[in-house]
Amino acid sequence: MSIDKHISVYLRVSSRSQDTATQRPDLERWLAAFGADTEHVWYEDRFTGRTMQRPAWSRLIAAVRAGEVQRVVVWRLDRLGRNAKGLTSLFDELPRLGVGLVSIKDGLDLETAAGRLMANVLASVAQYETEVRAERVLAGQERARRQGKTWGGSKPGRLLSLSRDQVDAIIRLHGEGEPKAKIARATGVSRPTVYRILEQHG
Repeated sequence: MSIDKHISVYLRVSSRSQDTATQRPDLERWLAAFGADTEHVWYEDRFTGRTMQRPAWSRLIAAVRAGEVQRVVVWRLDRLGRNAKGLTSLFDELPRLGVGLVSIKDGLDLETAAGRLMANVLASVAQYETEVRAERVLAGQERARRQGKTWGGSKPGRLLSLSRDQVDAIIRLHGEGEPKAKIARATGVSRPTVYRILEQHG
């Protein structure tokens, strides 16, 4: 029996303080123009793009692998993630499964060699930008330390704005045996925060 395939629309922002309002209008216009006759399902994450292990994305890729998805649509490629290795693997997998990918702002088509080349270039750029930002933050903190500045009086690892998804990811990655430093990088928190979460959850 054939499965009625849908269009998966994916939105992502990096934190709970952000919203997807800037992404939705373009996605809705695209659906009205090119996907009006096809069922579409929206997936939304508020999670760092440095890891592909995100709640909504995990549901979407499971639907892809189950043969339920005709096409994945995103506002811009970096909404899929900022992990070059994960994105490159995805760009290989989608065409193999017969699933298209549309990036509205980037004008990408994975069905062409030029589109696949551009997708991989943009994936590398997205990861590079993330690493440069992280280096700038660390450099700024080091300058502040040399100038004798400190960061408030909160206890290291205090949960200031951690989402439920981040907590779940920390626990899951720890259970999978990942090093705490890697967990911190993947979930966008400090190592003391990772330790505190794991202490609180046994």
